[in-house]
Order: sequence, then C-alpha cells, then structure tokens
Amino acid sequence: MSAILSADDLNDFISPGVACIKPIETLPSAPPPQSSNETEVILDGQHPSTLSPNEPAQISLTDCLACSGCVTSAEAVLVSLQSHAEVLSTLDAAPALRIVGPDATGSFAVQGLENENAKLFVASVSPQTRANLAAACGPGVSERHAGHMLENLLAGPQGLAAGGSHHNSFSWVLDTNVARDATHVLGADEVLGTGAVASSTPTPPILASSCPGWVCYAEKTHPHVLPHLSKVKSPQALLGTLLKTVLSRKLGIPPSRIWHLAVMPCFDKKLEASRQELTDEVWAGEKQPGAGIRDVDCVITSKEILMLAESRSIDFFGISKKLSPQHSVPFPDKKLQEFLFPTRSTAHGSARTAGTSGGYLQHILESRAAQSPGSDIQIIRGRNVDVVEYSVLVGGEPVFKAARYYGFRNIQNLVRRLKPAKPSRMPGGKPFGSARRPAGKAASLEYGYVEVMACPGGCTNGGGQLKVDDPAVMEREGRVDKPGPQEQKEWLAKVDEAYFSGEESELENKPEFQDVVGGISRSYIHDILAHWSEVTNISLDRLAFTSYREVISDVGKDAATDAEKVVQLAGKIGGGW
Repeated sequence: MSAILSADDLNDFISPGVACIKPIETLPSAPPPQSSNETEVILDGQHPSTLSPNEPAQISLTDCLACSGCVTSAEAVLVSLQSHAEVLSTLDAAPALRIVGPDATGSFAVQGLENENAKLFVASVSPQTRANLAAACGPGVSERHAGHMLENLLAGPQGLAAGGSHHNSFSWVLDTNVARDATHVLGADEVLGTGAVASSTPTPPILASSCPGWVCYAEKTHPHVLPHLSKVKSPQALLGTLLKTVLSRKLGIPPSRIWHLAVMPCFDKKLEASRQELTDEVWAGEKQPGAGIRDVDCVITSKEILMLAESRSIDFFGISKKLSPQHSVPFPDKKLQEFLFPTRSTAHGSARTAGTSGGYLQHILESRAAQSPGSDIQIIRGRNVDVVEYSVLVGGEPVFKAARYYGFRNIQNLVRRLKPAKPSRMPGGKPFGSARRPAGKAASLEYGYVEVMACPGGCTNGGGQLKVDDPAVMEREGRVDKPGPQEQKEWLAKVDEAYFSGEESELENKPEFQDVVGGISRSYIHDILAHWSEVTNISLDRLAFTSYREVISDVGKDAATDAEKVVQLAGKIGGGW
C-alpha cells in the first residue's frame, strides 16, 4: 500500500495531533553513539542512521490516517491485505465454484464444493471509478465504455480468466448505482420520515455516512457528532450485504464461500470493508466465532485496476469497449436479477447540482420538494466551492434546509458548529462555546441534512483515483513535464464530464411506477427491499442499516509511547520542540 499512496495523493491537510507519529519539527542531531544505545527510537519502518535530519518524511496509508489514532494496528493489517495482489492470490487459490441452472424447477446447483478453498467470485464497480478510467482512456470513451472494459477484464475470457492457475474470473460484475438508488430512497425516508427507517432515528441535522474517511474521523476525534450520522449503509456496504445474504440463501452455501470484490475511488473504502458492523455477525443475528465474514472481502481502487491488469500482462487501455459474448448464469432470484442487472444503466443524476458523490443531498431535496407542489429549491454558495447551502421554498418561505460540506477544512467548521456548549462552573456564567458562535451561525443545527465528504470536490477526486501526474495518464497524454495545479483542475473536469455522461434510467417510462423522483421510483425500491427481507428472512433493520461507536485512542496516553521517548531524548541532548 505504501507504494501506491504518496504525498501527492493527499488533497487536503489536517494538522497532526499532539501524539502524531510523524513529528512536524526536526530534532537536532544527537552525537554519534559511543556504544549500544540505551534508548533508540525508530519511526515507522525507519532503519537506524539511514535518514538525514532534513530528509522528507515518507507517508504511507497508515501514516496519513494515524493522527489522533485514526487507524489501529489491527485496521492497518486488514487494509494492507486488500490489494490487487490479494485479488490474484485468491483467484489462484483453487478452481472457482460453478453455478449451474436454473433447471426445470427453477433451482440452481453449485459445483466444486468438495474443494474447501473454492469460492464464488462477484464484483461491484462504482461510477466514479468508471469515469476516472474513461478520462484516462481519452476522448470518445464514455463511462459506459469504461464499464464494459472493466467487465471484460474481470469476467471476460480475454481478461483475468486468460491467465492464472485455474483461469478463474468473476461470475457477476455489478454496478453500485443500483444499490445507490436504494440508499437514496432509504436516506430520504430517514430524513423526511416517510418510510422504512432504522430502529433508532439519528438526531437532526442528519449527516451523510457514506464516506468512510469522514466516519473514521468522527468516531475517533468528534464523538459528539455520532448521534447525527445517517444509519443507512453506503452503496458498497448495502450491495455487499445483499450479495452475501441472497446468494448464501438461494444457493445453500455459507457466506464464507462467496468472495466479493469492490472497485472504488477511495482508499478509505478499504477501512469501511473492515468494519465489524459490516459482517455476518450483524445480519445473521447471532455471534459467530472470530471476526465474522465481511460483506465486502476486498476493495481496490482505480489505480490498482491498472496494476491488476499489468500483473496478468494485460493492457487495460487495449481491452475491447464492447462486452465480450459469453455465457452468463442468471442471478438465482428473478426479481433481484431485474433490479441488479437493469437493461440500461441507472442514472446517477445528470444534473451537475447533484454533485459527484452519488447525489444523496439532491435526491432528498427533490423528495422534499415533491411533497409540496409548486415549491422551489434555492441554492446559496458558501465561503468556498465545497460549501453550499440549500433551501426548499414554499411561497418564498423555507420549509427545509440542507447543506453540502466537502473537504476536511470545511468539515472541521461543521463539527465545531455542532459541538454542544459546555455549562459554566461559575454561578450565572454563560456556557462555553456560545460566546464564540456568531449570532445566526447556529444555522447548521437548522439543517435537515448535510452531505459530508472528506475529499474536496467529492468522490471523483478520491485518493485512489488516477491523477493527471500518474505515469499512465502522462504517457497517454504525451506529457513530459510534471503537470501543475491547473492541469490537475482540467483533469478533474474531464473525470466529472465522464461521470455526468451516464444514461438516464427508464423507470419514469414504466406506467406501474408513478412516484418517481430523480429517475428513482420509491414504490419500486420499497418493493425490492421488502422482497430482499422476505427471501433472507432477515429484518430490513439488520440488512440496510448500520451503527457507529466512539473509538477512544490510546495513542500518546501511555508513559512509554514513542512520542514521549522522542521528547525525553531531545531533552537529554539539549534540543526541544
């Protein structure tokens, strides 16, 4: 992972905590040791006497999320295991399970179960990844074309199946947009109180929880916002639960025999896949031995797709943009087959006001506006392009307010405004925090919903996406000199253009569905969710919703931490911070 993530991938900055494992100031050099050191501090993979005092720090995935203890050692191990190499080693471990059917009775059979290492392989791909790869392919390649290329790589005969020990490939490659449609409806129900919601409703303002970097940050640094987090699972998590539950029930195999790969724009999605709340321990309703079976077994990013193809000597950019003709086994549930594999790709919101992070906020605004015929949606630009406020107006009066906060700088302002004031210990004293909040600036508490994303610009700018200075992109664009900020801005515009090029859903043309908002029918989604619950015999509360918990870090609190050793050593040699 360290080789994939570099300092250039970091597109925002958080000041390190006092216990940060990477000190921001350089200590004066110590005299050369006369003998074996009684106390020697080695930082995160550094070898003794190999780094000069002024050498730039090397940043790994663990480092960039480690300030204030954001990633535990156990999480770091789980994240490091998710890579393109893990995909290949799993594919080569044993012959894949083979699905046969349906027979005359509509039943499916599974062949190869006698090999305990054999698995059924399924994959899901995000629209941001397809848009990023489409931009890398060059003019004339749409998001849909990139999706075909990915499917040919993962499931086609000329892709991964052409190599490896057992010529394995993925039985199904799904679009996470279908799960996103479900999260849109569930999110609107949660915010507007119009349908199925979790057993406990979040405290307004409800904050989006589909960004794992933001969730990790909240759990470990700002627990006061946890009651506000939406309990609806992200599309990645929801689709993972659906695949594991339905396939295990319909095929009569344990979820451990189903291996789910997700292709995402963000490294933090690896953290989400490792969450204990997203395993079979939750939806199975009983404690399983060990850490449970994850709903998403592995996450790789857009960058790692190129590495995956290269590892099998495949030129990704040379893959056909048309789907290869191949025998595809139907999904073992006819109703879910139509939902998971629509005849046309589902829309992700062609309007640019929906943003590049899935359009959760836009769908909620449109759903609220649909409740009041004749209403208007007012947009108010904030202090920068990543802060936008919205109001649904009826007769010129606001009836619903919402906002968008992207990037950690803006997120820090949001959580500061949400922090409850501390009562004063002085008789008659004002609560702490209320004096610092300008009059009228408690507006964040008036929001019904806030779409929060860690990356400035949204998910198309995720840390796992190809950037304009990536060697593959520079080579294809014929660049020699290292691109600057303006070139990166133009590159992101290309990715966004590909993202917004997706086709619209045809749901609105079906007469049986009249309650369509943004191309999504609420009644259709509710019908699918009810069917899912019936097939699995599991309540929707356990299938579609999740939970969060405060994580108390012990970084910097033990007397023998590395940070304190460094301070003590600095004092001995006459240095200081």
